[in-house]
Amino acid sequence: MKTYTSIAQVQSDLNNNTISCVDLTKSYIQRIEENKHLNAFLEVFEKSALEKATEVDDKIKNKTAGKLAGLVIALKDNICYKGHHVSASSKILEKFESLYNATVVERLLAEDAIILGRTNCDEFAMGSSNENSAFGNVLNPHNNKCVPGGSSGGSAAAVAADLCMATLGTDTGGSIRQPASFCGVVGFKPTYGRVSRYGAIAYASSFDQIGPLTKNVDDAALIMEVMAGKDNYDSTASSRPVPAFSKELNTGAKKFKIAYLKDCFENPGLNPEIKNRMSAIIDKLKADGHTVDAVDFPYLDYLVPTYYVLTTAEASSNLARFDGITYGYRSPNATDLESTYKKSRSEGFGAEVQRRIMLGTFVLSAGYYDAYYSKGQRVRKLLQNKTNEILSTYDFILSPTTPGTAFEFGQKGADPIAMYLEDIFTVLANITGHPAISIPVGKHSNGLPFGIQFIGKAFEDGQLMAFSKDVLEKY
Repeated sequence: MKTYTSIAQVQSDLNNNTISCVDLTKSYIQRIEENKHLNAFLEVFEKSALEKATEVDDKIKNKTAGKLAGLVIALKDNICYKGHHVSASSKILEKFESLYNATVVERLLAEDAIILGRTNCDEFAMGSSNENSAFGNVLNPHNNKCVPGGSSGGSAAAVAADLCMATLGTDTGGSIRQPASFCGVVGFKPTYGRVSRYGAIAYASSFDQIGPLTKNVDDAALIMEVMAGKDNYDSTASSRPVPAFSKELNTGAKKFKIAYLKDCFENPGLNPEIKNRMSAIIDKLKADGHTVDAVDFPYLDYLVPTYYVLTTAEASSNLARFDGITYGYRSPNATDLESTYKKSRSEGFGAEVQRRIMLGTFVLSAGYYDAYYSKGQRVRKLLQNKTNEILSTYDFILSPTTPGTAFEFGQKGADPIAMYLEDIFTVLANITGHPAISIPVGKHSNGLPFGIQFIGKAFEDGQLMAFSKDVLEKY
């Protein structure tokens, strides 16, 4: 089976009877088996995937197939698919079977996407390296000694290794964009509220967003077009009409104003080769007639602390439901109600999840609420105002996606602060709710890929994808 780089290529061959959805799905299942060592997939939904492929083949023959006919896609292991396991890569939800579909799953299936399986991730989406999964590390396809990024590391690795055409991830502080950069794929985080969160196992509800990881921007736009929109099951989902993203990817001769954050660009932690590539892109943008200016963003050092104070507080609340009582893991060592809670949670949750629950419980506790959580919310508002101020003058904000390329396993795991700083350039878009994208723009001398990030105006997701496509194809 040939390697497909876009949905359009697949659909062309399907319509010409060159391939079938069943054969395509089988070829991906075989590739997953051949690349089991990557540990990108926790489970392949072989039976249901082939059943759906057969159904889509019939629809193609009858010319009734949906927009995503032929798209073989995988789900991050925190997105619910009725009748299939979902565990958030945690022991506490091992062997749990979802009773309902996430809204994004309903919409993908309605347009004839074929859901291939669930991909490994950091436990409850908490991590930047995919070293926190209860089911083992995911390996970076470009270098198996290195991490794929997190938390959607399995999703990014699966696309990079051509184990499926696209995947869905969730992004709470960069969990789509950072692994996209480490694995050399496109990762898109929508505006907060553009895509329903119903059916995504929550980490931090005011930050989480579901988005696609793909080989190109066109596929991301088409998937977004299908997933986005109002949802009665999620009160935070916007009721704004959804544009035809896939048909609005041509920017024409339009010239944009781009700001790059001087504080990011001059950060001593930024790898020199990534900095040089960013400089070259800035020069090309200027040469093409775009306006590119350096802007001050004096709050860079406050991003990660604000993010971790607020997200851990929300995690403490969201994860309280996993108690060993109603569903999920229950400790066999429990002897009474109190020990059931204590032992089930201490045995079921991994170290990083426990760390964040404890930190979140602390910042919400009496005597510390005003000092940490309330102050974090005020800083969040300050960051939102500053970002909106920049985007009132400029169309996009340009920054590195990550300070460096993928690092080796064990290199940062012993130091939580070093690991948290991997999110320094990505957390801004989650704190403020703006859309953001990472596109692959180069390969480091160490052989590993890296990306750059653009942040757009709220609900201007289409314009952001169109401009990013232009940059990706030209530069």
